[in-house]
Amino acid sequence: MKTIGGFKMKSKGLWGAIALVVVGIIFGAVLVSGFGLVRPSMANLQLGASYPPVDLNADATSFSQAFISVAKNVTPEIVKVTVVAKVNNPHQDFFFFPFQNMPKEEEGSGSGIIISPDGYILTNNHVVQNATKVRVDLFDKRTFTAKVIGTDPQTDIAVIKINATDLPTAYLGNSDSLKVGQWVMAIGNPLSTLTNTVTAGIIGALGRGRLGLVDNGSGYGIEDYIQTDAPINPGNSGGALVDLSGSVIGINAAIATRGTDSFIGYGFAIPINLAKTVAKQLIAYGKVNRGYIGVQISDVDDAMAKSLGLSKPTGAMIQSVVPGGAASKEDIKPGDVILKVDGKPVKSANSLQEIVATKTAGTTVTLTLFRNGKEIERKVTLKEQNENKSEPVSSKNNSEENNNSESSVVDMKNLGISVRDLTSKEKSDYKVEHGIMITDVKSYSEAQNKGLMPNIVITEADSKPIDNVQDFKKLIDGKKGSAVLLRVKDSKGTSMFVGLDIPE
Repeated sequence: MKTIGGFKMKSKGLWGAIALVVVGIIFGAVLVSGFGLVRPSMANLQLGASYPPVDLNADATSFSQAFISVAKNVTPEIVKVTVVAKVNNPHQDFFFFPFQNMPKEEEGSGSGIIISPDGYILTNNHVVQNATKVRVDLFDKRTFTAKVIGTDPQTDIAVIKINATDLPTAYLGNSDSLKVGQWVMAIGNPLSTLTNTVTAGIIGALGRGRLGLVDNGSGYGIEDYIQTDAPINPGNSGGALVDLSGSVIGINAAIATRGTDSFIGYGFAIPINLAKTVAKQLIAYGKVNRGYIGVQISDVDDAMAKSLGLSKPTGAMIQSVVPGGAASKEDIKPGDVILKVDGKPVKSANSLQEIVATKTAGTTVTLTLFRNGKEIERKVTLKEQNENKSEPVSSKNNSEENNNSESSVVDMKNLGISVRDLTSKEKSDYKVEHGIMITDVKSYSEAQNKGLMPNIVITEADSKPIDNVQDFKKLIDGKKGSAVLLRVKDSKGTSMFVGLDIPE
């Protein structure tokens, strides 16, 4: 029993010692690892949470995949265009061309879009303007010398050509079907070194014009831009704005800046439908044979719409008809509002320019006009640009000092203007038979906002000739709470229509 008992006592002591050793080892390991003295193995190492915070559904995954697919498939269709050019006339700083303001030969770069397998490339006019050398770098690293096929300063479109075959060719979509808020991607070569760059955003607005981005020296440019917040920067000029099907719907052309030449939130692209029309003519003829209606036009604002009886501000007001132009041969008059061209709605003066710019000289178009409260149709055969022009009328005029004041001045406070009767000499100078002279315009008034200034003559109000101030005042007093359409003429002979609201 003692032997057995002695054995039992010895077994318990042994197991206890073993237990203490094991506990000590575990405690030591924990203690040491807690101080970072023992590294976990790679197999046991896990960083971050076990699951993402959001479980992407099929729609979200598909949406992301659309961007990936567009970037993969469209990027090879975009090229880098490097140009050596002599620049004599500085250009405005919101174009993507670094050497525009330098008075000597310099190198700059932009982008281009391959539009045919045999090497025709669409880009901006300002990218290749005054070029002495043009080089094209493809996505696959090949480099070619390019030839300028043709340029169109009025739309800022150009076509160049390289000698190549079987090139990846862009699909040119339909810019007429675009919607504000639609997702788009900008693809190009910004800042010269960041080639093959893709950015994304939405369409922020359509039909942007009167931005002063296009100026070919004549003061006339066709502007009907797509506005986007997809980041674009110098070097993106001539690159593609595409939708999520990979269709090119615009040619990136300009950005809004504060003198930094860098993107601050707004970019502008030329609609592809306009670019396609121009490109075809440049390839076929080396120039654009653009047709013109032969009218001077302006937007229709709310006051003008109310004074005419239009249900809403839309269309383009004909301010004057160019003598000898296409419209002068038809029953088309100043004061008519162009609502449609060949059934296509005209939303503004800009959109009318864009629509007509897609038509060649000699084409007969059907204009839907609003006149005297009714819609009428007239056909016009467009003429070439060198025969007449169709451009917006500037609402601002240079004022001159007027030393003639033979009649008393009447202050029309409800309109924000002062007027007086015309002198005989002024009637002769302005080549009018009747009218009254604006002598003063109140600051920040609606009249000032509409471009009225001293030394402008009001010849008509609501299509009625104005012979004197009293007749004019009587007519205005009878229209309080509505609007009046004025026809005015400046000292240069430019005649235009202006709509003014008349407060109660």
